[in-house]
Amino acid sequence: MFTGTYTAIVTPFKSGKIDEAALERLIKIQIKAGVDGIVPVGTTGESPTVNYDEHVKIIELSAKFASGKIKVLAGTGGNSTTEAVYLTEHAEKVGADGSLQVAPYYNKPTQAGMFAHFRAVAEAVETLPVVLYNVPGRTSSNIAAETVLSLTKASENIVGIKEASGNFSQIMTILKDRPDGFRVINDSYQAGLRSLPAP
Repeated sequence: MFTGTYTAIVTPFKSGKIDEAALERLIKIQIKAGVDGIVPVGTTGESPTVNYDEHVKIIELSAKFASGKIKVLAGTGGNSTTEAVYLTEHAEKVGADGSLQVAPYYNKPTQAGMFAHFRAVAEAVETLPVVLYNVPGRTSSNIAAETVLSLTKASENIVGIKEASGNFSQIMTILKDRPDGFRVINDSYQAGLRSLPAP
């Protein structure tokens, strides 16, 4: 579902407001360059600092400017389950192709807490695919392999994970026991996302 190269795009601002023209130009550059998709409002796109209205507007504009030519994997995660659900529901309504869900940062939830958080987000949408994002160096919390695998059984629209833990034993456990079609995306390269092959 999500393969190839995805660019985590920045969010251009001008005079304190979203620079819509610059965002459109940025997305058109990505389309022309031949990327497979973009990740708007991820952590690269200032997701922790934009307000709710700005966040949902950026997703809406990104889907509009991509116009079906490339996929839009919208960053809709947060350390609040209510916020993550709200943003993910909106992403589905405006035509995003998927949701990227960062592990709740700062809160350091237990594995049971992370399971409940991600399951609530996945169940809040009709069909929108959800990709987990494990980046312990930024969030101070790790999504354990067992939690990832349990989530794949509990919610069929959790379709992959962007893995930036650097824990290859954990990554290999996910690769070994994942269901068919579940993607493991390597975040070792900052230039884009690469799907790891099956072992």
